[in-house]
Amino acid sequence: MLKELNIKNFAIIDQLRVEFGPGLNVFTGETGAGKSIVVDALNLALGERASTDLVRTGSPEAVVEAAFELNGRGSAAALAILADQGIEAAPGEDLIVRRIISTAGKSKVYINGSLANLATLAELGAHLADIHGLRPLKAHPVYSAAKAGLVMLTKSLARELGPDVRVNGIAPGPVLWPERDLDAALKAEIIAKTALGRSGSPDDIARAALFLAAEAPYVTGQIIAVDGGRSL
Repeated sequence: MLKELNIKNFAIIDQLRVEFGPGLNVFTGETGAGKSIVVDALNLALGERASTDLVRTGSPEAVVEAAFELNGRGSAAALAILADQGIEAAPGEDLIVRRIISTAGKSKVYINGSLANLATLAELGAHLADIHGLRPLKAHPVYSAAKAGLVMLTKSLARELGPDVRVNGIAPGPVLWPERDLDAALKAEIIAKTALGRSGSPDDIARAALFLAAEAPYVTGQIIAVDGGRSL
């Protein structure tokens, strides 16, 4: 179980410390408040590759720390990975993961204070937490659940079917609006928070699909955001 997440100089976050309790924990806030950034930070703690773009402007490095309690599903496998790598994990103590991303392009991984490589963290992270979806849409639970499932299905099939088959997905932004009517003011607010300042068209999605199918032979397992920068 994830117990604590500490974030420093990451994206737009100066410093943030979040503690999690047993059961359901909920983040709320308007679009653009930074909820997805917290999830991005957790992804790094689980072994996702980092980019120097994630370092907060004006800072030399970003730091993400996560504390996990090894007491549930996946604990035995996680402990086996730690033992295989010679990383100490005292019974009853939390597992501490630390990622440092430098603007110089160097990234460091620490697991329980021991320097480790990203591959080890990614293998370990698969037994620590699951990320199932981002940006749920009110009044559209079936759509949101399907969207989350497609993200993981894309990544899983890319690993299962490669190298013979490439599998990618497209995540559109304000291109086609939900079937229920949206208030004009809400639409304007959504577009205002889009980097390109305008809505897209179905042709934008078609062009992205054509690119992935015909011009991106070395791309697989990716979700391409065709959203005008709204997810930034």
